[in-house]
Amino acid sequence: MGKQDKIHMPSSQGGLVRYFEDYKSKLEISPQTVIIACAAIIILVTLLHQFYPV
Repeated sequence: MGKQDKIHMPSSQGGLVRYFEDYKSKLEISPQTVIIACAAIIILVTLLHQFYPV
């Protein structure tokens, strides 16, 4: 009778996805480059709105 009352728990690693930390992207952009590009786009859009208003 003891075997019928036994509860089976799901495995502890079911459905987990492993991500490896040693992945190296082929395209790397520094944070300073991103900030400078965003600032340049903001300045460009502001200038275009001043010279060519909608």
